[in-house]
Amino acid sequence: MSYEMNDLLELMFDQGASDLHLQVDQAPTLRISGSMVTVDGPKLSAQDTEDLMKAITSTSHQEQLKTQGGADFGFAYEKKARFRVSVLRAKGAIGIVLRQIPNDLHSLSDIGLPDTIKELISRPRGLILVTGPTGSGKSTTLASMINWINEHKDGHIITIEDPIEYFHDHKKCIVTQREVGNDVSTFSAAIRGALRQDPDVILVGEMRDLETIEAAVGAAETGHLVFATLHTTGAARTVDRIVDSFPANMKDQMRTQLASSIVAVISQVLCRKTGGGRIAAFEIMVTTTSIAQLIRENKTYRIASDIQTGASRGMISLDAHLLSLFNRDLISAEEAFSKSQNAELMREKLIENGAQL
Repeated sequence: MSYEMNDLLELMFDQGASDLHLQVDQAPTLRISGSMVTVDGPKLSAQDTEDLMKAITSTSHQEQLKTQGGADFGFAYEKKARFRVSVLRAKGAIGIVLRQIPNDLHSLSDIGLPDTIKELISRPRGLILVTGPTGSGKSTTLASMINWINEHKDGHIITIEDPIEYFHDHKKCIVTQREVGNDVSTFSAAIRGALRQDPDVILVGEMRDLETIEAAVGAAETGHLVFATLHTTGAARTVDRIVDSFPANMKDQMRTQLASSIVAVISQVLCRKTGGGRIAAFEIMVTTTSIAQLIRENKTYRIASDIQTGASRGMISLDAHLLSLFNRDLISAEEAFSKSQNAELMREKLIENGAQL
């Protein structure tokens, strides 16, 4: 028996799987609600994974795989879904990981964001950072925000991604989507180009390097609303990570720029939902005069206490949101504990709220 890629994509779609892993000496494996589920069938051979790779990979990406050991790209499967694909070499054989990107865009309330977010993403300028580990749903959150702007405001939205994940139709806005490596060479070049293309909103798929960070912060300072992602958890760590990307003689200048340009930092983790599926837990920091001062003075370790007292401005700490999800029976105590930032304090709070740990 040999596997057909279309059959495996159908299976992903039918099972609601987020990811498909194809590796030699292992049957195809789906990630469903965060758990790995092996398909009932024979193990894949090296020839199988090569054939499956060729079924979806362009000649140029196959060449990249050969010369660089890996390639990332996106593709659409009929009108059902899009996939983000990473093909790689491992032990001399080919492996493939596909992430499903649903065609349907979620509303902000669908993904659990409060209404206060709408005010933040209606700002005319500034930097909004969506952060979290790989696979935490950052792309979905960003796509929902871009879609809300597209439906409620007019203007020009430019997205810069690698690869393009969610497709956005022109609604009230004109939407230009550029793919790094296909439409433009680098993120930083795309941001510099965007400033000449009359944008209102710029989405930067990932702030990977100093040049991209500098360009994104510069765009936010010069009167554009900029969305970007980082693989960090928590507002304080996010600010520190950006500042630490710069040489010592530029750190103070970057703190000053961030203090005046950051509108909000939204950190998220994906949790296993009680009864199946997944749900996001968020930390939301909204920049106030006090927080801007902490950023300028390199006292980011005090941001957490400002978040805890900032509920009236729409702020919430990750641990408070996790506890709220537990109290609403949406996640288990074990899940809340494992995803918390302050494990000991979370344990105490969960026990206070009737959890058996």
